[in-house]
Amino acid sequence: MGLSLATAERWVERWERQQQRYAVDREERFTVIADVVERAVARCPAGPLVVDLGCGPGSLAARLARRLPHADIVGVDMDPLLLELARTHHAYAARYVDAVIGDEGWTQALHLDRPLDAAVSTTALHYLGPDTLLRTYRQLAALLRPGGILVNGDHFPHDDTVLTELAGCVGRRHAERGQVLAHEDWASWWTAVAADPELADLLAERRRRQPDTGGDGAASLSVSAHERLLRQAGFRHTGVVWQYGDSHVVVAVR
Repeated sequence: MGLSLATAERWVERWERQQQRYAVDREERFTVIADVVERAVARCPAGPLVVDLGCGPGSLAARLARRLPHADIVGVDMDPLLLELARTHHAYAARYVDAVIGDEGWTQALHLDRPLDAAVSTTALHYLGPDTLLRTYRQLAALLRPGGILVNGDHFPHDDTVLTELAGCVGRRHAERGQVLAHEDWASWWTAVAADPELADLLAERRRRQPDTGGDGAASLSVSAHERLLRQAGFRHTGVVWQYGDSHVVVAVR
């Protein structure tokens, strides 16, 4: 099921464009995550060890690899098609692992040889229910060294529905000004993928594993709910370090 570099490059570039519809000020959010990780691993005596949770086609892993060229980055995802795009287009950036975050034994599948310095994620953990999320946060806390960090960029609703609506308005206006809504959306991207014969086997495997997959999902837990779960999981410090509309970067320190 290997892909040509040209095919992977084409579909990753289209992925990058369509994702701009959903992540408010996406590039700045990536930059903030990299800033936080760089600060947290500055005193690591050896190359820092970082795991990218729900890495998709390697968007965040590639940016972190450029910022931290001596880091060992492990990308984990359950989508075989997106993983193959990452392995082909961003092969230099990370070691990629096929595993379902939160499932039994998923942390063993990472084959880590030392404690993590950082765990990062963007728009990937919102599909986990509260119980699975708490278990995952506890597992990550156990993998991280003291002082290690978890950095999660995602869309989170406010506890107050009025503020949630206003934050959504801010994000939509930003998207309109940037004209990113002209890009193809999630469903259109996958429809186009289905028409590419080079991706047929990977798409069939994806459908076999995820027969109910459809749509791009939406965060359901508020920032305060995530912070509460993180503290329960053993993180000492949790909070938001960046926000634009309903898009946040939440940091938790082990």
